[in-house]
Amino acid sequence: SRAQMSMLPRLKPHCFYDLVIEVAIVRPGPIQGDMVHPYLRRRAGEEPVDYPNQAVRAVLHKTLGVPIFQEQAMRLAIVAAGFTPGEADQLRRAMGAWRKTGVIAKFHEKLVNGMTGRGYDAEFAERVFKQISGFGEYGFPESHAASFALLVYVSAWIKRYHPAVFAAALINSQPMGFYAPAQLVRDAREHGVVILPPDVSFSDWDCTLEVMDGDEGCATMLNSRRRSGESTAEFRHDDERFALRLGFRLLRGFSEEHGRQIEAVRQKGGAFRSFEEFAQRTQFTRATLQLLSRADAFASLKIERREAYWKSLPAREQLPLFEETEVSASDDSAPELPEMSAQDQVVEDYSSAGLSLRKHPVSFLREQLIQLRAVTAEQLSELTPDRRVKVAGLVLMRQRPSTANGITFVTLEDETGHVNVVVWSQLIDRQRRELLYSSLLGVEGIVQKAGDVVHLVAHRLTDHSALLGRLATSSRDFH
Repeated sequence: SRAQMSMLPRLKPHCFYDLVIEVAIVRPGPIQGDMVHPYLRRRAGEEPVDYPNQAVRAVLHKTLGVPIFQEQAMRLAIVAAGFTPGEADQLRRAMGAWRKTGVIAKFHEKLVNGMTGRGYDAEFAERVFKQISGFGEYGFPESHAASFALLVYVSAWIKRYHPAVFAAALINSQPMGFYAPAQLVRDAREHGVVILPPDVSFSDWDCTLEVMDGDEGCATMLNSRRRSGESTAEFRHDDERFALRLGFRLLRGFSEEHGRQIEAVRQKGGAFRSFEEFAQRTQFTRATLQLLSRADAFASLKIERREAYWKSLPAREQLPLFEETEVSASDDSAPELPEMSAQDQVVEDYSSAGLSLRKHPVSFLREQLIQLRAVTAEQLSELTPDRRVKVAGLVLMRQRPSTANGITFVTLEDETGHVNVVVWSQLIDRQRRELLYSSLLGVEGIVQKAGDVVHLVAHRLTDHSALLGRLATSSRDFH
């Protein structure tokens, strides 16, 4: 999530228990209880870590004096406020009832009076109650956070050392999480994974791994990195002999039944040698062949997507009524068709699979965006804070956490990277349509930096979706 991405460079986990805290601290409870900033300041050495006595130290030393877990709140109630174990369990139940507001407030008097009666400072008592009351907005037990942290560690290890395996498994598990396959594929490529397109000769329904041939595979990987300007040494990993082959599951409108059928036919009869042989062996309808053609899934058979699409059309003397009939295995040669531009290819890739392994769509609009004085995501990261700038990119996601006081977080993507945008509630009220319905969004705002985290605080939003529409104009006359 955006919140975890912002927290990681600030918390900088060094050990497993840091991950436990990382998981637990990005939750409504710690945020509402004002635990996050005190913990980060103490971790960074900007604020002293002190305890009123050894009893409190024993409860809070692992989290630098800040109660982050529900168990700590219960133990504090016992050692500092004189709660009995039974009363502490009632407090636990109140913290667990986070959907019911005001439940923990019933414990305010007993907690504060209990602590002040035992010599604790009133300010300390009120601060502890505020932190504990935050758990009424959903906090984690330590054991729950530790279970999540184990998944975090395992996932991070697999992603670091086996990024092709990780990407394939994640895409095959869609729909899930915050990110669409296009973003997962881009991230995999940026971390040294060679991605291959869906193809009738190689793809299964699911994404799979293909072994690359020795030096040739290494050259493919290195050339891929050099083309994108990436370091050829930064992302060494254990999957470098594998390429990730995208599966038919990514093709819009293509059924799993047809994907499995291609697997079975290919396994039984061997490789396909031509478009006509593929059509004859699979017995697919023309509509299915047209879908595969538009997705450029016949590239391994040395046939361009437009030619394949032509071959999948009904014969000239055939009426539209018979479009669902089988394709004849005879070779109906296509006329000389105009070559598709790089722009058209990308538009068709996105139309068919929601992603492209060619250029990013925004790259074709860069000249217009420069005229609008929009900088790239890469340039934004190099600018000084408090500077007013413009950016534009595809909208990847919009998030409006319940703890963000009406703020919406938007992630944009251009050909150079991502832009994290913060949209305050006042601007949302004025420009709700642009925020919710733009596919290509322009943002004018102020650069903010906190360590390695860069945000753009939006002051004005512009819907540039019409520019994307112009990109697709030529491809609408595909056939």
